[in-house]
Amino acid sequence: MEILQNELMSKHTSFKIGGPADYYIIAVTVDDVKEAINFSRERNLPLTVVGSGTNILVKDGGIRGIVLKIAINDIEVRSQRAEGGEQSGETHIIVGAGVLFSKIATLALENSLTGLEFAYGIPGTIGGAVRMNAGAYGGEIKDVLVSSTYIDENLEIKTINNEEHAFQYRNSVFSNNKNIILSSVIKLKTGNKEEIQSKMDENLKARKEKQPLKFPSAGSTFKRGNDFITSKLIDECGLKGYAIGGAMVSDLHAGFIINTGNATAKDVIDLIEHVKTTVKEKFDKDIELEIIILGED
Repeated sequence: MEILQNELMSKHTSFKIGGPADYYIIAVTVDDVKEAINFSRERNLPLTVVGSGTNILVKDGGIRGIVLKIAINDIEVRSQRAEGGEQSGETHIIVGAGVLFSKIATLALENSLTGLEFAYGIPGTIGGAVRMNAGAYGGEIKDVLVSSTYIDENLEIKTINNEEHAFQYRNSVFSNNKNIILSSVIKLKTGNKEEIQSKMDENLKARKEKQPLKFPSAGSTFKRGNDFITSKLIDECGLKGYAIGGAMVSDLHAGFIINTGNATAKDVIDLIEHVKTTVKEKFDKDIELEIIILGED
């Protein structure tokens, strides 16, 4: 476990934005997580849990108390057996919550396992992906998840199955409680390595062509609407390239707000509000954030 004081969150977010955390704790084991929770309770400090910081915007005043980064990086691959002892063609991967989602997609490719092609190139950790039911190109983590193990507020370790995650679009049971994901089990099937590679290459090519990967961002800023494509509405409002300070609506993909180099969190938040207001006025649609805003002004 590593403990840093007054650590700038701009160093730990993909947006490259954010003031200091009073304490930034990196937990690499389950015991580290327990210790950090106890540390926060003994000192009556608020606890904010993060992964790789790819889906968050931290305000300029930073985060009071403790930011706990889950960096449990254990990986175990298990071939499943049918009743007769034969290989079933299904493989389970037990993944620590701190493992990068794209790393597991690459591991699947190396083992000729299909099911995670959609995840190739998605930033963030498994824990974050499960929490928000991450997905792309027609796939979501709910499609391949068997179970997750978490620690609750009483420091008890529990496991839930897929159905108990209550997965919805960019949402799960973990979005609405304080339980901390420790690991998850993913099930994949044996596939054709060349076909898996081809699909991954296709997805990555589309990602590079359509998303502003050359600039810091937190990924897609806004959620898709129930009956509309949010980025399309933003585009039709003429907001591509619209900037406030160092924050700009990407001229490549209107659903992304990017940091052009010196954006503050206030720049991003002001731009978000401008986009929301403009879309509401033109189309009478309320758009929701996909990113999570943390900290204080």
